[in-house]
Amino acid sequence: MPRPTSRSELLEAAASEYERLHLALGRFEPTVLADLAWEADIEDTSRHPRDVLTHIHAWQLLALGWAEAGEAGGTPQVPGEGRTWRETPEINAEIRERYLDTPYAEAVDLLAGSHARCLDTIEAHTDDQLFTRGRYAWTKSTTLGAYFVSATSSHYVWGQNTLRRIQRALPSP
Repeated sequence: MPRPTSRSELLEAAASEYERLHLALGRFEPTVLADLAWEADIEDTSRHPRDVLTHIHAWQLLALGWAEAGEAGGTPQVPGEGRTWRETPEINAEIRERYLDTPYAEAVDLLAGSHARCLDTIEAHTDDQLFTRGRYAWTKSTTLGAYFVSATSSHYVWGQNTLRRIQRALPSP
């Protein structure tokens, strides 16, 4: 699917990739999902399906916070106060630690909530507000829409790929 360039394309991509993410989650045995101690032996900060969901949820909360601060006339610190994009691996590790004891069912609910909030925020904006460069000073060389593409559809695709890697690392029955 090409990268969305309109509100309707973004809403469609977010909804379809979110559904595909849940289909990928459905391939896991409930015992694996419930076992918070188990993790895949892979090179990633997301080693359990719960990690994938909470990772996406946390980045969605960040994007929502940036959008809200920008709408209020502020200049959000992206990706975070005193942080740079080069620190993304450290940020991801901090996210994993923050949600490590979160039960899988709660992670599903957290993502459902932030996903709905992202869709509401996208729907509240026009194509111009979402995809015109320079529309908001705080987005600098990108667009508000690009942040929400990254927080939703692109992150859902990342999640699907990570879930496949986790699935391949499961011990054979």
